[in-house]
Amino acid sequence: MLYNMLSHTGLRISNIALGCARMSALDITSAKKIISCALDEGINLFDHADAYGGGESERIFAEAFTQLGLPRDRIVLQSKCTIRDLDLPTQYYDHSKEHIIHAVEGSLRRLKTDYLDILLLHRPDPLTEPDEIAEAFDALYRSGKVRFFGVSNHSRWQMELLSASLKQPLVVDQMQFNVTHTPMITAGMNVNMTTDEALIRDAGTIEYCRMNNISLQAWAPFQYGLLKGNYLGDHERYPALNQKLGELADKYRVPVSAAAVAWILRHPAHFQVLVGSMNPQHLSDACKGSGIKLTRVEWFELYKSAGNPVP
Repeated sequence: MLYNMLSHTGLRISNIALGCARMSALDITSAKKIISCALDEGINLFDHADAYGGGESERIFAEAFTQLGLPRDRIVLQSKCTIRDLDLPTQYYDHSKEHIIHAVEGSLRRLKTDYLDILLLHRPDPLTEPDEIAEAFDALYRSGKVRFFGVSNHSRWQMELLSASLKQPLVVDQMQFNVTHTPMITAGMNVNMTTDEALIRDAGTIEYCRMNNISLQAWAPFQYGLLKGNYLGDHERYPALNQKLGELADKYRVPVSAAAVAWILRHPAHFQVLVGSMNPQHLSDACKGSGIKLTRVEWFELYKSAGNPVP
C-alpha cells in the first residue's frame, strides 16, 4: 500500500481507503472481517457519514473495532454530516451551526471516540451561511472534537466561499470520479470546443485543489452514473472498457478492479480511492492497484475505451 501526506496535516494516509456506507447491512462478525482485511492491506482511513444507515454504519463499525481490541490512533476516522433524511422524500441539506455540532456529537457517540480526525460537509447547502459554518468549526476544533475539516461534492467556488470565513483550512474534497465519470478532467481536454464535453461542470475543482494543497478523494470508483450500477464486467454498456481493463489486468497480473483503481491513482492530483465493498476478497483485489503506475498511453487508452472523447 502506498501512502500520501494529507495536505498540511501531518497525517500519512493510504491511497486507498475503506468507505463504510454499506456497513449498516453487516453483523458484527462480518464487520470485524472487513475492518481486519482493510488493516491487513495497509488501509488506515475509514470514511463514514451520519447519513449512512441512519448512523447504523458508524455504530457497527465502532462495536467491531472495539472487539478487535485495536488502539484508536492506529486509524484515521473521517465522517461527514449535513445530509438530513437521506433517501426520504423530505431529504434536505443543513449547514447550520446547530446541526453541524449536533451531528458531530452524534457521530462521536456512535463511533465511541473522543474525536474525528476529519469532518467533511457532505453536500453543498444552497442556504449556506459561511460565518455560521466557521463558528461551528471553531467550536469543534477548540473542544478537540475535530482535528481537520473538509468538504464533499463541493466545487472550487463553493470552497472559495467557505474559505473566506474559515480559520481552519479545508484539507479534503471528496468527489465522484472514475474512468466512466470524468467531468472534472474532460472539460480540460475540450477547451474552446462547441460540444457538451467542453462544459465546465465543477469550476475547475481539480486545479483549485492542486493549487491549494487540498487532497482529493474519489468516491464510487466502480459505479457509472449516480450509483446506477457497476461498470466492471458490464460488457453490454462498456465492452471496450472491460476488454482494455482485462488486458491491463493480465499485463500487471492483478484483478480488473485493481486496474480501474490504478487509472484513478495515475492522476497527478494524488487521489485517494474510497472502496466501499464489504466483501474482503473484493477489497483485497482493489487494493492491488495501489502501487501500479499506468503508462500515459495506457491511461489514455482506458479513458477513451470508456467512451470519453479526446479532441
